[in-house]
Amino acid sequence: MKYQTYQPHPDLESIIRCYWTLEVPADPSAQRQRIVPDGCIEMAFILGDDIKRYTSEDSFILQPRAMVLGQTVESFYIEPTGYVNTFAVSFYPYGFANFVAVPIKSLANKETPIEKLFDQKTAIKLTQEIIEAKDVRQRIEIIEGFLLSRLSEKPMVDHIVRTTIDTLLSRKGSSSISSILKQDPSKRRQLERNFVKQIGISPKQLGKVIRLQSALKMMLNEEGENLTNIAYESEYYDQAHFIKDFREFTGVSPKEFLGNENMALSSLFYK
Repeated sequence: MKYQTYQPHPDLESIIRCYWTLEVPADPSAQRQRIVPDGCIEMAFILGDDIKRYTSEDSFILQPRAMVLGQTVESFYIEPTGYVNTFAVSFYPYGFANFVAVPIKSLANKETPIEKLFDQKTAIKLTQEIIEAKDVRQRIEIIEGFLLSRLSEKPMVDHIVRTTIDTLLSRKGSSSISSILKQDPSKRRQLERNFVKQIGISPKQLGKVIRLQSALKMMLNEEGENLTNIAYESEYYDQAHFIKDFREFTGVSPKEFLGNENMALSSLFYK
C-alpha cells in the first residue's frame, strides 16, 4: 500500500486537513478492510477499479466514483475489486459546510455522489479533469481552483460550533461539552442543534471520535507502554472505558486491532 498526504493552499488550510492518495496493486486475495471514523469529511475520487462498501455481512454497494463521505460514527468494511488508486480531500469537521448549501447532517454515515451536491454539469467536468490530470500536483491544482471559486465569504459555521471543535481538537477530545460551555451553559441546546446540522454528528460523538483517534495514534506509534498508560494519557476514566469506546468505533478491542489484517488500511491512515 502506498499512502501519501499533501498540504493545502494557505487560503484553505484552516478548513482542509490534507489531500491524500492511496495506491494498492490488484491482489486476488485482498482482504476486506475496516474503516474507522476519524471525525473528518472526505471528498474522494476513485481512479482505479471499483471499491465495494459492505452494508451487511453479505451485501455491498459499489462506492460512487466521485463522492463525499460524511461524518461516520460506526466503522464499516470496504473491499477492492482490483487496482486501488484514490485521490481525496480530507476536510476538518467544519470545513465542507463552506462549499455546499445542503445541511451537512444529510451526508452523515453514507457516500453521496458529488453531482447531488453541485450541479451535474460542473460535477461531471470536475470529475473528468481529475481523471485526466497527469499527476497528483495537477489534481491538487484542479480541486483547489474548484474549491476556492466556491468558498463562501460568509462564515457557514456558527462561531460557537467552530470554537467548540477547535477546543476538542486542541484537547484531543478529552474535554466535556459542559466544561467547554461553563461560561454560558444556556447555549448547550443551541450548540447541539447547530452542531448536528452543520457538522453531521453531535458534539459528544465528535469528541469521542477525536479522543479515540488520539489514543489510536499513540497505539500505532508505540507512544504508550501499555493500554493503561494510553487510557490515562487520553484522559479516559480507566482502561475499561477506553476499551469500551474503542470497541464502539472499531468493532474490536485494542489488542485485536493491532496486527489484524482487516485493519491494515486504517492502521496506515492513522499511524
